[in-house]
Amino acid sequence: MRLLFQEIKKIFRPGRCLIALAVLLIMLHPVHRLTYHEQYNYQTAVPQFGLISAMRLDLQDKLFGNDYEFEFTPPESTLPPETEPSTQTTNPAPTETEESTEPSETVIEYSENRLPINFVTLMENASSTEASLDSYVSSLTPSKQNEFTGLFAGKNLIFISAEAFSREVIDPELTPTLYRMATKGIQFTDFYQPSGAGTTGGEYQNIFGMLPTQGGMSFKRKADDFNYYTMGTQLDRLGYYGKAFHNNDYTFYDRHRTHIALGYSDGFMGYGNGMEDYVQNLWPQSDYEMISGTFPTYVDQQPFNIYYMSVSGHNNYQTGSNAMTKRHWDRVQELPYSSRVKGYIAANLEMEDAMAYLIGALEEAGIADDTVICIIPDHFPYGLDSEVLGDMPYLSELYGYDVDTTWERDHSVWLLWSGCLEDMEPVVVDSPTSSLDVLPTLMNLFGIEFDSRLLPGRDVFSDAEAIVFNASYDWVTELGTYYAGYGKFVPAVEGNTVPDGYIDRIKSIVKNKVTYCEGVLDCDYFRHIFEEES
Repeated sequence: MRLLFQEIKKIFRPGRCLIALAVLLIMLHPVHRLTYHEQYNYQTAVPQFGLISAMRLDLQDKLFGNDYEFEFTPPESTLPPETEPSTQTTNPAPTETEESTEPSETVIEYSENRLPINFVTLMENASSTEASLDSYVSSLTPSKQNEFTGLFAGKNLIFISAEAFSREVIDPELTPTLYRMATKGIQFTDFYQPSGAGTTGGEYQNIFGMLPTQGGMSFKRKADDFNYYTMGTQLDRLGYYGKAFHNNDYTFYDRHRTHIALGYSDGFMGYGNGMEDYVQNLWPQSDYEMISGTFPTYVDQQPFNIYYMSVSGHNNYQTGSNAMTKRHWDRVQELPYSSRVKGYIAANLEMEDAMAYLIGALEEAGIADDTVICIIPDHFPYGLDSEVLGDMPYLSELYGYDVDTTWERDHSVWLLWSGCLEDMEPVVVDSPTSSLDVLPTLMNLFGIEFDSRLLPGRDVFSDAEAIVFNASYDWVTELGTYYAGYGKFVPAVEGNTVPDGYIDRIKSIVKNKVTYCEGVLDCDYFRHIFEEES
């Protein structure tokens, strides 16, 4: 037996040398070294190093972390170098060479989105992680308020995380209500929902405005945290009635623990602790039944702040296994798609019917102009395919282009509608936006005082630079797209060049933002900042 063991050792000794050589080559490579160590991400590690190595790195990262976890690069501005914060004006004043025929409009000086936080005092009794975060946040330039600040102040809010929803569901004839919301609300032409932790990860991004850096465990970690920056908490502080709803099992993903910690005054209801009074026990359950059943319970409790996590758009998209696909099959069977894609669209027609009911009920109650509806997907329709980039025939069919990259996959839709917007000039946001921008944008629109430095996303109407990023350190700006796993930058317009140092500057900003998301979750950072206010 001993001889056998010695022979086995001889056989595998060359393998150890090869592994050591491979690791050495990785550490010498400027891109792969970052993924292997300080910018480790499981999704990126799999295609670069293989499944076994990625699993080993993932286990190592979860057990021991790394030395770079809460280190930040030197202080950065949220604006490009040598750029001063822009001053908003109602009308540009004429130049010296122009004759003014009318009095020039008054220049509006907008205040910064900054709270009076004394970081020096906070750091005196802070942990090392808290102190690192304090130092980083205090180095940032706050964004400014703007002409949209307070546009929705005092209005009701209905916020919906829509299961596997996508822009491609929206059609003027098939989904007239969703089309109305998309074209008569605020329009976001370049919106992304970064995917990486399934439904609970998408919910996390929508609600907290942070990346779920601990995957599916991220939301569960928040159950015991001081969740100060959520729309539930912030509107509750302003006297709103609040409640969260879900039409599937109320204990799934531990929502009975997590969703009562989101700041909604009346807690959380799912199937099993009240929702069964409104929703049939089907799979998946009906969004229409959930919304039409619960709306009467809060319509008279204005101002109200409601959160829905939907489920009707869940896979599989077959008539034999999906009650919503079966329910709406007659409405899609003539569409020019494969059966699987038609099944997906059919399931999402339940959201169309839910919105048709909701807007009709708001108008009947006379409060459509006083209510805001915000709809964001939790993730792309991953039930259509295997989730392997480059092998997504059904998602490509739905999108109308070959889905080969994460950003092509995660390009999505954000619906933000209120009856009051329909009589206004269209508001169009063309810059790149993501689910991390939703929270600061809503805070600005609802006139909530907040410190923009504490959120990695941006109010999209502010002077903050547009940077969309994910946990793999990939990013999108108005100038182009960067794929960190390959060290590749693709200009937004072919042939265009970017300023010297631009790519390195954005890489540094994104690395800091990802590290910040990690730190906030790791140490319950907002308790450190705001607990005395509770």
